[in-house]
Amino acid sequence: MEAPIRFPVEGPGGFRAVLRFTAFRNIWFAQLAAQLADKFLLFSLIILAYNISGGSTPVAVTLLTYTVPAVLLAPPAGVIADRLNRKQIMMWSNFGRAGAIALIPLAALVPGLKHDFAHLLLITFVFSAVGQLFGPAEASVIPTIVPRSALITANSMSLLTMVLTFVVGGALAPILSRIDLYAPYWVGAALLAIAGTLIFASDIPSIKRTNPPPVAESASRFRRMVVDIQEGIDAVRASRGLVLAFGQLSIAVLVLFMLFTLAPAFVNRVIGIAAQDTYVILVPATIGAILSAIVLGQFLRNIDRARLLAISMIANGVTMLGLAAVPQAMNSLPDLHVHARLTGAAFSLLLGIEFGAIMIPAVTYLMESTSDEIRGRIFALLYMVINGVTAIPVLAAAALSDTIGTAHVIGGMGALLVAGGVAVAMAWTRVAAPPKQ
Repeated sequence: MEAPIRFPVEGPGGFRAVLRFTAFRNIWFAQLAAQLADKFLLFSLIILAYNISGGSTPVAVTLLTYTVPAVLLAPPAGVIADRLNRKQIMMWSNFGRAGAIALIPLAALVPGLKHDFAHLLLITFVFSAVGQLFGPAEASVIPTIVPRSALITANSMSLLTMVLTFVVGGALAPILSRIDLYAPYWVGAALLAIAGTLIFASDIPSIKRTNPPPVAESASRFRRMVVDIQEGIDAVRASRGLVLAFGQLSIAVLVLFMLFTLAPAFVNRVIGIAAQDTYVILVPATIGAILSAIVLGQFLRNIDRARLLAISMIANGVTMLGLAAVPQAMNSLPDLHVHARLTGAAFSLLLGIEFGAIMIPAVTYLMESTSDEIRGRIFALLYMVINGVTAIPVLAAAALSDTIGTAHVIGGMGALLVAGGVAVAMAWTRVAAPPKQ
């Protein structure tokens, strides 16, 4: 029978205390530079692909090329993170991506390639494929360079980095592209080179294995990799807590992606403003995620994480229901219609806060509950699940939105989240309960 999981209480500290650890500080700044470069590429590709092709379909194909490696290559990347030197993996992943991103402006200098679309897809795929190596290695390293009590603060900083680089990258990439179409790629290459240099300067401990590899050295490398991947899957399946954390993380990302996807239709059809005014929904959601990361990482490190995870999904569903119903109801009342925009923004702020309240403790739990030998594979499987599982529901939600209405889709998702949240809360209560004497 699986032993109950106890959630440790965080000790004193905060962002400043975590940044005193030199290795973490270097890795965090490297992550900041690398993710900003990644967002430069993502948003600049949209502009460049449209300029080259003149259509929206090639833009979608380019973005698909960017996301496919996250599904196909994540499991092998996790095996590599668990078997090889993680410092070398992170360092060369950054240097490799710097070289790949620099190929885009360099290729434009070659006659015949400047207006060619195929080479852009190839470079995008290579960039994304090499980048898959970084995430599992970084997630594996963090618990070895900061105390267990500082993990929730470290993960809060990682969420801050993710949100801030998305916002800054999305704002600066178009501005730099206006100056020069290929300027964002040079900036991105420089940022990745800086990230690689920071990793090179970090003192990162090597893996300490307590068990021999499951397959003899003479066995084929392919079979050994398959066995290693299966070992990670078995580790997840054997732990109810890991399964719950996987599920909640996937749902949190799904809700966020759905909010971004349906935002233009929601502000136009439900709130009654122009589709270009999606900032009314997206900016508050971003601010909410930032607030959640700051509060959890700096002030609520000793919060009961089992209870937080148990109630966050229910709260997420209730907020989705409110976002779907309240602004639409206000539109039918002339005296309240003027406040529909502010109300939608308030519910979006809550969604952002709840996103952080799920992401940070769940990722922290995964780090605490896995060994150094297998953590890379666990996080690689998480990235694969998040990228693979969320794509189809988001596309289905978009199609349903055009058929039955955006508010109905968001409300239906909210109802499912409330029902699922009750079951998840009961499961977390059982998992985290103390053993009976």
